[in-house]
Amino acid sequence: MNAFRFDWNERLRIRIPVLDMEWERYKAAEQLVIVEQWELIRGTIPERVIEFEQLINRKQLELFEEESFEKSCILNYEIADYASRINDLHIWYRIDQQLESRRHS
Repeated sequence: MNAFRFDWNERLRIRIPVLDMEWERYKAAEQLVIVEQWELIRGTIPERVIEFEQLINRKQLELFEEESFEKSCILNYEIADYASRINDLHIWYRIDQQLESRRHS
């Protein structure tokens, strides 16, 4: 039984690694499988970022035209939420560098 899995994260629209042990406790072969699977997932992150940036751009256009203060607040919240998702995706994108440096230590 694997001591790792990749769970779907609806907010980020990618699978996120869930490791049940410290990285160093995994055998080299397991680390390789994890890194290979993560690399495939990681490759989709730029697409998600572009998708969220497009949604932000649409929301900003709506905001520019919006006259209702209440609706403007909702749009600002939605823009901030998508920006937060992009930030989180950037953090996850850098995870590969950390795994690779640990593997070679």
